[in-house]
Order: sequence, then C-alpha cells, then structure tokens
Amino acid sequence: MKFPNKLQCHSTWFNFGAALFFAIVLNGLFVFRAWQIITYDRLHDYLFAASIPVVLISAFYFIFSLIAWPFIRKPLLIVLVLTSAAANYFMHSFGTVIDTNMIENVFESNAQEAGALISRTWVVWMLLMGILPVAVISSIRIQNGQRWWWSLLQRLAGALGALLIILLMAVLFYKDYASLIRNNKGLVKMITPANIVSGTGHYVDQRWLQGSQQLVKIGQDAHKGPLIAAEQKKTLVVLVVGETGRAEDFSLGGYQRDTNPQLKQQQVIYYPHATSCGTETAVSVPCMFSNMPREQYDANLAHHQEGLLDVLAHAGVSVLWRENDGGCKGACDRVPHTDMTMWNLTQYCHDGFCLDDVLLHNLDNYTASLQNDGIIVLHQMGSHGPAYYQRYPSQFRRFTPTCDSNQIQDCDHQALVNTYDNSLLYTDDMLSRTIDKLKALSDRFNVAMVYLSDHGESLGEHGMYLHGAPYMFAPSQQTHIPLLMWMSPGYAAAYHVNQGCLRQQAAETPVSQDNLFHTLLGMFNIQTGEYQPRLDMIRSCQTLS
Repeated sequence: MKFPNKLQCHSTWFNFGAALFFAIVLNGLFVFRAWQIITYDRLHDYLFAASIPVVLISAFYFIFSLIAWPFIRKPLLIVLVLTSAAANYFMHSFGTVIDTNMIENVFESNAQEAGALISRTWVVWMLLMGILPVAVISSIRIQNGQRWWWSLLQRLAGALGALLIILLMAVLFYKDYASLIRNNKGLVKMITPANIVSGTGHYVDQRWLQGSQQLVKIGQDAHKGPLIAAEQKKTLVVLVVGETGRAEDFSLGGYQRDTNPQLKQQQVIYYPHATSCGTETAVSVPCMFSNMPREQYDANLAHHQEGLLDVLAHAGVSVLWRENDGGCKGACDRVPHTDMTMWNLTQYCHDGFCLDDVLLHNLDNYTASLQNDGIIVLHQMGSHGPAYYQRYPSQFRRFTPTCDSNQIQDCDHQALVNTYDNSLLYTDDMLSRTIDKLKALSDRFNVAMVYLSDHGESLGEHGMYLHGAPYMFAPSQQTHIPLLMWMSPGYAAAYHVNQGCLRQQAAETPVSQDNLFHTLLGMFNIQTGEYQPRLDMIRSCQTLS
C-alpha cells in the first residue's frame, strides 16, 4: 500500500515530534508546577525556568532515538501514549501522584472500582490525548533513508546532540535542579511515562522477583492466657475496617457538623490522634494486620508472611472476614472469608456495588453457632470515592446540595463535602447498629468493637482529591484517620479494663495502625512472643494480677 506524501515523515522529525508531544502536552502539568515553585528574583531564574521544557524535549528525543527500531518504535510509542494519557487525566483531575503504590492500586483494583472512575470526561480526554495521537502515529510512514548504517548514524548523532544539550543545562543550572528536586520530592513523580515505567518495575520486582515467596509463619506459640476473671464467657470482637474515612470530618473528633450522632450516644472511646500506615488500601490493610510498624514495613514480606488473623487462629480464636471493598489485600487469605458482593443481595446491591448493610446480613446466624472466642472483620465500602453519593441510602442525604457525580473536581466544594459527610452519617449508623447487635449477645459473650479507617481522603484541599499521595508529603486529610473502640460492661469487667483511664489516654495519646496487631491480641489475652504490651492501646489501663 502506498501512503500519501503528506503522511510521510523522516525518522529524525518523527522522533522530534514525539519528544515535543510528550514534553509539552503529556508533561505540561509537570512544567507548570515546576514554574510555580521557582522564585523569580533575577534573570537566571527565568532562564532556569525556560530550560525545563528544553531538558524534557532533549531527554525524550534521546530516548526515542535509541528505541527507533523498526517494528518496535510505533507499538512502544502507542502503549506509552495511552498509558501516559490515562495517568495525565488522574493527575490533572484529582492531583494524583503516580508511584509504586498507585501502580499497585491499579493492578489490585477490581472492575467495579475501576468503573467508578470512568466518566464522559475521561472518555473525551482519552480520545483527544490518547486515541487521536495514536491514530496520527499509526498513519505516518517513517522514512529512514536508503542505507541502514546511515540511518543508524543519524539516530546516534541526534541522541548525542540531545545528550549534550542536557549536559549543558546541567552545567548551567545544576544547583537549581538539585534544589528543585530535593525540596519537592513528589515533583519528579509527575514526569510521565517515567513514573509509570518506574512504578510498574518496582511493583513487579516487589511482587514477583524478590527472592523466596514461601509463607513465613509467625506466632505459632500463640495461646490463650490464664483466665483473668471468674466469669468464663467467650469473647467476641468485631473489627470494622473502614474505607476512606478521614478524621477531619468526624464530629467525635471535634468536627462542627454532627456526622456521628448515633455513635455519640453509644459512649464509644474515640482516638483523635490516630494515623494510618499508608494512603491507599493496598498498603494500609496488609500493614495494619502485619506485625511490622510503618517505618519498617516491607510490602513484599507482608505479601507472604502470616499476620494478625493467622496468629489469632493459632491461638484457637474463630476468625471470619466479611468483604465489601474489593478484597482483603492478603490479610485474610488463610482464614475463613466471604465476599458479600457475591451473595447478590438485591436489597443492598446495585450497579456492581453494595451498601455496607450487606456486612450485617444474617450475621446473627453465624454468632448463634459460635462456640469459641471469635473475631469478625467487616471490611467496609465506607466512603470510597469518587462516587461518594452511591455510598449511602437516600435517607442519609441530609446535608445538601450534594455532588451526585464521580467528576468530583467539577463539583462545588461545599456540595462535595456534603456528599462525603452523608457517607459518614451512614457509617455512623452502620457502626451503631453493629454495637446494638453486640449488646444483644452480651449474655453469651464478652463483646467489644474496634473501628478504624484504612486511610483518609482529600476533598480538594491543596488541589488534591481522593488519596494515594506518597506518605512523605501526603496531606493530613489522607493520613489522619478515625479510630474508636466500644466494649460492653461485661467485657471491661472480665478483662479488668478501666474505661475512664482508657478514655483519658485516648484523648491524649497519639496512636496509629501499628497498634492494631498488639491491641487485638491483648483484647483476647493471647500470649505470644509477637505481642508487644507497649503497643497495646488497652494494656496500660488494665489492672491484672
């Protein structure tokens, strides 16, 4: 087939055009943010700012000159354009930072979660920024010259020229670039597709390439400690793992709007100074169930090491995980678990999502047959964004107007906050009803409930939406989480817990998801070498002989 002359392009100009598109169009946000950071006090600063797109164009031209091989160049460019266009949409729309953790979220998201992010705006964006450029790339016939060695020399000369420009800019502005990168570590993660390639490489390495993946067992010495009360009731604890609850909007922690009206009546113990292990579910959930503190957390090790639920099972505690948020991220792999969305309960589920009421469905049947100490983990859909308006029944639409769209960046800020707060009202109701169910079981069990969110959420503060920012510079909205506890009088008496002491300590003491592993072991009086009393949030308020 003979191509029209207007679609013919020399290899040099093709590479330059591709470099220009990636540097200016796909990385325009990076350039703009860098320009915003620079302080313009002298001519040198303006020249430094002008050098940034020059360096980007030269870098991309250098790379594209090296990969300009027949049968490789176009397919590779097409993949890079499409992935970069998708990444750009989320960076532009939600202030998302693309790194290893975000890539992990992409790989581990289910179809429903991914579908919630798709919108007409996303489709238009992908058509203009992805499909259209791909169509142009596909239609161009690249001319390489008559002799292969001459084309190779041209590419090498072009690559060398681009490299010399980069080196020249480094000589002239080394201190400026060093300062810009050192003081704004997240800025580099905005360069696409470098962020995608780097994040994917790290994820693949951590998940599949790092050494042995044989299961590492822990806490096999775990056993129930001596009875600490004459009453020999079994113990039942419900652990509710929230999704995207941010402490900033919990009235229990001082938020002026009453988002916790029912929990306030339940006399729960609230921890206003709680932080998460990560800023996304894929990090926080396996981290909070591991025996590793955040500073030493190793995601690769956690992937093939037993955690809290395994240790409790070793000690004879019956474990059940009920799922409504797309998966337990490995935390429940070796214990009984059920995905409630698979029950197809139409009274709770629609459009591929289920309201959190599904987690309480027929739970009484399970507790009626429970003969041992037990822990039930309820993994909420909670306030999962961006479709906050789908996370609660209509009767909880109390704060209006609302943002009934997944294009939250286009909504009025107050409407967005109203919608998010409505989802917290529903969580408040669900948690309160969980406590009521436990109260009804207090004649058979010493009962308690713990709730904590996996991470927080940004609602437009600092231009950021959703979550997943690198922890080092994540805003408090993404790391400050709600954490609360409730226990029956029977539980407090049986385990000698001074609730007044606990309430005072909760108000004053910083805690984190690091405390969950040891607190849950302590709540069952499990003795094991893995248990660290200093990280048990209850231990210092117990009077044990």
